[in-house]
Amino acid sequence: MAFKSGFVAIVGRPNAGKSTLLNTLLDQKVAIVSDKPQTTRNAIRGILTRDDFQIIFIDTPGIHKPKHKLGRNMNKESYASLSGVDAAYLIVDGTEAIGSGDRFVLDILKTHKIPVLLILNKIDLLPKEKLLDHLDRWNQEFDFAEVIPVSALKQRNIDRLLKVTLDYLEEGVMYYPEGQKSDYPQQFIISEIIREKVLKLTEQEIPHSVAVVVESMTQKKDKLVIQAIIVVERDSQKGMIIGKQGAMIKHIGQLAREELEMITQTSVYLELFVRVEKNWRDRQTLLSKLGYVEPVMDDD
Repeated sequence: MAFKSGFVAIVGRPNAGKSTLLNTLLDQKVAIVSDKPQTTRNAIRGILTRDDFQIIFIDTPGIHKPKHKLGRNMNKESYASLSGVDAAYLIVDGTEAIGSGDRFVLDILKTHKIPVLLILNKIDLLPKEKLLDHLDRWNQEFDFAEVIPVSALKQRNIDRLLKVTLDYLEEGVMYYPEGQKSDYPQQFIISEIIREKVLKLTEQEIPHSVAVVVESMTQKKDKLVIQAIIVVERDSQKGMIIGKQGAMIKHIGQLAREELEMITQTSVYLELFVRVEKNWRDRQTLLSKLGYVEPVMDDD
């Protein structure tokens, strides 16, 4: 049997379910998930390897109208991820009507000569009549290579999605070793898990204003010692992250440590600090230090 391999970009508006779909496809968490828009800030590669294929999925930041340099970088990262892929998933929220944001993403996809598979997500929340109506409306928007309704959360129709995707891949090599699920370093994954807990526990303006950087990571006997900094934009946000008598930062640390221990299969000592960096989302030097490097766009 021929071995197939290739790259598939997962694009869409914020909160359409891109990261949930990636985690479901891999049957492992490689991308953080929250109900806050623009949770994903970097293009995250998830690697699925079976006996006869390897698919590298690229989970991209939600394409949106940016208000800061960080947002512009995130959009550029999504656009850059479309170069050199074999196919793209346009994932849309099946519970919402087609909006200008969906059409904006679709217009970007139209400029690339790649098969576009429409992934209508959250079908577990739709009655059959509404599902059929949504499919009909989307089919009027573009001549998609495939239209596949799924529930990323409930793992519905995922096997069919994979089977259909293979039709758009060619015979190729195994790009990553069998068993590898992502190509990001451990420190990035740790910082993302901490940020996910901040998103989970905080409200209002905090989620978009937070970044996390791992300062040090040391293995001491049977314990992994991690020091990480939570970066915010204002002193008032620092107070919210720390919480009354340190209750909030303690809760963030507890949830993050529990998940990190499951991932690393070792005891974790996690020390968190909070630092204010005014307007960090508009300062490219700081963005680069925090891991949000401005993508280089192809000329074509």
